[in-house]
Amino acid sequence: MTSPSLSAVPASGGCPAHAATAPVQLGGPDFTTDPQALYRTMRHAYGSVVPVELAGGFPAWLVVGYREVHQVTSDGELFPRDVGLWNQWEHVPEDWPLLPMVGRPMPSIYFTAGAEHRRHSEMVVPALEGVDPFEIRGHCEQLADRLVDDICGRGSADLVADFAEPLPVLVLARLVGFPDAEGADIARVLKDLADGGPGAQEAYGRFGAHMRRLVAVKRAEPGDDVTSRMLADPEPFTDEEYALDLMAITAAGHLTTADWISNSLRLMLTEDQFAESLAGGRRSIGDAMNEVLWEESPTQILAGRWAVRDTQLGGRTIKAGDMLLLGLGAANTDPLIRQELGPGTASHGSNGAHLAFSHGEYRCPFPAQEIAETIARTGIEVILDRLPDLRLAVPAQDLVRRPSAFLRGMNALPVRFAPVRTTGDLL
Repeated sequence: MTSPSLSAVPASGGCPAHAATAPVQLGGPDFTTDPQALYRTMRHAYGSVVPVELAGGFPAWLVVGYREVHQVTSDGELFPRDVGLWNQWEHVPEDWPLLPMVGRPMPSIYFTAGAEHRRHSEMVVPALEGVDPFEIRGHCEQLADRLVDDICGRGSADLVADFAEPLPVLVLARLVGFPDAEGADIARVLKDLADGGPGAQEAYGRFGAHMRRLVAVKRAEPGDDVTSRMLADPEPFTDEEYALDLMAITAAGHLTTADWISNSLRLMLTEDQFAESLAGGRRSIGDAMNEVLWEESPTQILAGRWAVRDTQLGGRTIKAGDMLLLGLGAANTDPLIRQELGPGTASHGSNGAHLAFSHGEYRCPFPAQEIAETIARTGIEVILDRLPDLRLAVPAQDLVRRPSAFLRGMNALPVRFAPVRTTGDLL
């Protein structure tokens, strides 16, 4: 089954009762070039709940209204994150490229619901809370300096490949207990997973192998790390459950934080209002990071929720077992909520109102949010301190986004700067 482009769908004024019914294919250049324009067209033609079609022809609902996303994420009983409820499982092939992102029934904090989800959360969240914020910042400064040392003498770099992508996974690898040497391969694995291409399934297998080895190592020799604290929890879990929870922690925290860094740096390099931060000040770093969460949220679409029973949402009839995709990026720019919050929402506070970390029982845990923010902010501070004359090496319109409807990030961010000495040379 194929779907017409949005430009071919007659406008309906956004009234759900008279909205278009042909599903929108969830993919293509519109999602990467100007998703906000696409979301506006969706609202106008379909309303706040959009019928979409995933790769392979699988139907789903994309929730683009802020109030509707809030409703879905607030009602964990009606819309649990229980992938086992999906009414399409009998048609899903084993090699479906989106399977690693959508998931399958498994005993993980990310793919369980209700009491079982809470059981995993009560083990994982305290393990994350046990990380010292000063330790996070110390690791991040050291590792960021190391990455800048590798490029600072060249006078040019790709801030995505050389800095934003490796930094979060190197920090997270240390926090969960990996040696630094394994961080680079885990970063490659997670990128292959997020892009959802033909290598996604093989990458998922490699990812699991890393985590199972880590659990075995820490069971034999515990340390001061997240994995060891998880293993010390009195509630019994299997080694496979520990490995799956570690996969969830690392995957959720890596590429989204990398995109938060690169999207913020892109904003600071291309928008005049943030240019002064590149002159040595830091006033704009928090503003840029906050604006990215509102306007270019690293997680644009989150899979997902599944309806327990037939229900209504945004004027649409949702059948039991239907998949709902959370359009976090679309919801954050919903004109209804922006009107309620007032002008300047994106750049002048209202941090707690955005949905960049989702909402409700299954949101990103608060300790994980704090870890991500510390990594992103510290990384940006370090690179601006070390390379204060950063400038784009290509016209801004030539920058290319990652080919994903789910994640908003850069393929590359080429920059130039005056070559400087390494930290070793300065000692």
